[in-house]
Amino acid sequence: MKSEMYEVSERVHLLRRLRRLRRQESIRLLLRETRLSYSDFMYPIFVDHRLSAKEEIPSMPGIYRYPVSQLNEEIAEVLALKIPAVLLFGLPERKDAMGSEAYASDGVVQQAVRAIKKIAPQLTVATDVCLCQYTDHGHCGVIRNGAVDNDESVNLLSRIAVSHAEAGADIVGPSAMMDGQVAAIRRGLDEAGLDETLVMAYSAKFASGFYGPFREAAESTPLWGDRRSYQMDPPNGREALREIEMDLREGADIVMVKPALAYLDVIRDARTRFSLPLAAYNVSGEYSMIKAAGQKGWLDDKRITLEVLTAIKRAGANIIITYFAKDAAKWLQEANP
Repeated sequence: MKSEMYEVSERVHLLRRLRRLRRQESIRLLLRETRLSYSDFMYPIFVDHRLSAKEEIPSMPGIYRYPVSQLNEEIAEVLALKIPAVLLFGLPERKDAMGSEAYASDGVVQQAVRAIKKIAPQLTVATDVCLCQYTDHGHCGVIRNGAVDNDESVNLLSRIAVSHAEAGADIVGPSAMMDGQVAAIRRGLDEAGLDETLVMAYSAKFASGFYGPFREAAESTPLWGDRRSYQMDPPNGREALREIEMDLREGADIVMVKPALAYLDVIRDARTRFSLPLAAYNVSGEYSMIKAAGQKGWLDDKRITLEVLTAIKRAGANIIITYFAKDAAKWLQEANP
């Protein structure tokens, strides 16, 4: 009897029952704090100068390398899904020590930008500004005395950015993690009369193990050594904020944390401290492990994908760069037609 009285009393005095807020889907939707949208996405595309037909990347199911001549279909799908932006990565016909095809006016990215802007002038086109895909050694800069020369590399990165902007890129994204790259690019763009071009800095780019599939896709694995002397040490969160602050002082319009999933704390700290637009890169390894587990039947890849992308947005990202962009846009539009 005492037990029954206690239970009744307990119910009476629970004035706050949080489960009431979760009772049915319509209530959950009404009270949802973070809303993921197709408008949050930037979709990466690989363009390969050597191809005559698209080619699937084995470690990234559903992701392809495209020749410039076959971008039409891909861009049409991006437009149909209302994804607002793409991010271009190029694979050149030839590589050399200076990565000269990266800043050639007829380089593969430059051609791709012109082609996309002709097909879809309303689509925002961003480009990756780096040398690793274009150099015969696979590093992100010029090699002098066995090491990457920061200042010489920065000069070439500025040339690349200007050539992309001259081709029509709306956003250039320096990803080499060279000191002073943002300032040099901003100055180069302004001097070329391209002051409307945005700079999206890969400000906190960590030396991560999650890049493996990308390096296969972009054929950018270093022939020797690694990139730990210029990409960030993964344990260093406070240093990431210093990198972001420096890039903002140098003129970055958008800053980025890369990768996203293992660095949600850095995204949150950056959002708390800085008010400018913040991008997060949901990188190739994050994509491939979910895709592979989904294909094995080990998890529900649709549910996990939307959960991960929502977590990235909840942490504070305005822009989510993700290979899941097309899948996620479809799912979101099916849920909210």
